[in-house]
Amino acid sequence: MTPVVRALLIANVIAFFLQSTMPGTMDWLVFVPSDVLSRPWSVVTYMFLHGGLGHLFFNMLALFFFGPRVEERIGARPFTWLYFLSGIGGALLSFLFAPMAGVIGASGGVFGVTLAFAYYWPHTQILIWGIVPVPARILVIVYGVISLFSGVAGSRDGVAHFAHLGGYVGAFLYLKWLERSRTAFRRKAVAPPAAADARLSGWRAVDTSRVHDVNRAEVDRILDKISAQGLGSLTPQERTFLSHFVPPDDRVPPPQ
Repeated sequence: MTPVVRALLIANVIAFFLQSTMPGTMDWLVFVPSDVLSRPWSVVTYMFLHGGLGHLFFNMLALFFFGPRVEERIGARPFTWLYFLSGIGGALLSFLFAPMAGVIGASGGVFGVTLAFAYYWPHTQILIWGIVPVPARILVIVYGVISLFSGVAGSRDGVAHFAHLGGYVGAFLYLKWLERSRTAFRRKAVAPPAAADARLSGWRAVDTSRVHDVNRAEVDRILDKISAQGLGSLTPQERTFLSHFVPPDDRVPPPQ
């Protein structure tokens, strides 16, 4: 059990107890799209309400099974953002396509977590009813198609299908953003500083007799590497290291 998943499970159980024992809690926290301006907090609080013990049980069961692995993969803080943005995505789609219907349940957030699971482990087999094996990716696609069809057809089964779809949409957009931001960070982390890289054109002017004994062997090794393979062969770390020993531009002789 991971920390955020544990906290969400506890919070949902406590919220269900409160709504069951304190009349009026449901009316105050339920998300009704047409009333969102007067109760903006409901885009989050609706995620902690449930229509019954079975509704709570199956949502928390899915969170228990899929959540810890996703949280371990992306980290506690990103997982928290994933969960709540998925739930808010569910509220947004409900606002756009079912503005008069009240919405409760953690399904938007939980559906977002299941999509994240399928995103990272698409071929993992999920046992439906503990018997039928289905790849995670196929399971998400099937639920998505069912939710889309039921929502468009106006099914009166009491299920907030657009909240489910919104959970998928919110999770997918966040995962794509997270992936791009982490890729950009990795590139930035390994890229040599621009100023240091620009100075390397004067590597021939490095005077190793002025380099401290501690660093001289490494500087000689890097200079030999440049002579044999060219500047492009240096790693970002080697570029940064050598830049400290290249004299300023006004002391660099033109290339020979």
